[in-house]
Parts: sequence; C-alpha cells; structure tokens
Amino acid sequence: MGTVALARCGGRPFGAHLFSVWPGAAFAATAFPVRCAPGDNLALHVAVAQAPPGSALVVDVAGEAEYGYVDEILAVAARTRGVAGIVLDGCVRDVTAIAHCGLPVFGAGVSVREVGHDAGGAIGRQISMNATGPAPLPVRRGDWIVADDDGVVCLPRGQVSTIIAETMSSITREREIIDAVCAGESTLDLLGLDPSRVTGWEGGEHTNDPVPRGRPRQLNPRRGDRGGEGHPSTRSRRGSCSTVTDVYGGD
Repeated sequence: MGTVALARCGGRPFGAHLFSVWPGAAFAATAFPVRCAPGDNLALHVAVAQAPPGSALVVDVAGEAEYGYVDEILAVAARTRGVAGIVLDGCVRDVTAIAHCGLPVFGAGVSVREVGHDAGGAIGRQISMNATGPAPLPVRRGDWIVADDDGVVCLPRGQVSTIIAETMSSITREREIIDAVCAGESTLDLLGLDPSRVTGWEGGEHTNDPVPRGRPRQLNPRRGDRGGEGHPSTRSRRGSCSTVTDVYGGD
C-alpha cells in the first residue's frame, strides 16, 4: 500500500519536505522513537544498538535540522542490525554511500555539518515530529510508519486495521476509475465533478451516460466488495497487509 492511499484513509502524513535519500526507498515498520539533542546524534547510535530488528527509527532532532545526523557509518550499522529504515526531521550526509548500503532513509535535507556524540537524548519515548503541517505529529513506540517516494505517514497503534481496510477499499475504487478512464470515460462524470464552476467551460455532453453533478458514478460495486481481488496490482499488496496486521496482533 502506498503512502498516498494510506494518508487518504486515516494515515497521518509527515511534513511535505521529507524526501527519500535514494529513489525507490520504501519500508513499513513499527516505530522506535528517538530524540536527539540539538546538533548531536549519540541517541541515534544508542537506538541502533537497542532497537528491535525490523523496526524503524523515527528521529526528532529538537528543532536543530541543519546538521548531518545520519551518515554512512550510522546507516551501515543500522542496516547490519536489521533496522528497517530511518525517518528524521533533520539533515543527512554521505547520501551516495547511504544509497549504496541500501538503507531506506528519509530526511529534510543534506548537510555536511558534523554532529557531536556526547549530549544525551532519549530513545523509546513518545516524540513530536516538527516537520509537519500546523501542529507537531506525535509518534509513539509501536505506531506503524510507512514510507515511499511520495512521503511518510504514521498509522497510530490501535487504528492500523481500520486504516488498512479503508485503504484496500479506496485502492479498489481508484483502479476501477483508472480502468474506466482507459476505456474512454470522463473523470468529470466518474468523480461527479461540476465543470460549470470553471470559467471557459463550453458545455456539451462529454459522456453518453451522464450522472447528476456531485454524485460519482458507481463502478462495479460487487467487485469492490471483494476487497480488491479483481485487480492484480491490488491483489499483490494483500500479502504485505496481512503481515502488517499479524505482526501487530491485529492492530
């Protein structure tokens, strides 16, 4: 499941300026929160040594983003110890080497400024990621973090199953719309849009089967009831979704 679909269905998006260090980087894993002291990454080194294999480090840098908190050494160490990925609201460095080691890392920028290793910090406790919208995004240990080329989202623990179920339904609906568009139908009718609101609209029928404006066309409701089994791309995602819910015990 992609982050776009998850965010549409209840996943909480991180800041828009977070990006993957290398194209194609992606992961889904439970969060292991880290809070670094400003300009220092000692807490990150401790987290790499202590985080459960398969978890993702989500790092609050205390508002001091202009340092390279994650470098080649940390990335290789995290990869070796089975960390699934790192998300931080600060900068990284050694981006080519991080890409080469294959660890998915998502950050707010690139900086050559080196950090200290002795100012403390905290791990395993709730943090607030400041790289997000009008208010900080709280992240707790056990929340699910999903990241890909479109961004990063948080699925709060206790809401994972509900978000996944709604996302599967949304993906099915989206694939049906794309199939209909490929067959020549208009997005105006499929999505129930009102073109008269746009200056310059010349009117006229753009479909042989118009529907009232504001009411999207219903597409194959039976197919949607099967949770996406009718489309190969949706079907391929189901295995990973089962793994997500099973590992977390259903939530």
